[in-house]
Amino acid sequence: MTNSEKLAMLEEVLEMDEGTLSADMQLEELEQWDSMAKLSVIVLMDDEFGKELSGDQIKKFVKVQDILDFMG
Repeated sequence: MTNSEKLAMLEEVLEMDEGTLSADMQLEELEQWDSMAKLSVIVLMDDEFGKELSGDQIKKFVKVQDILDFMG
């Protein structure tokens, strides 16, 4: 899966327009990055990638790239 495909998945989960998210964006600067978004990313990781993501792990994410790296 390409980074573009992963970004598109994240945009869908975060309810953002297609093509608006980039890997170098700071998560804390995204108004969509709230507790519901974090929960949605946790579910996405489990459903789509078979990976468990804990609340502690997600708190360590600083940039969108951190999420992409976790996706593998």
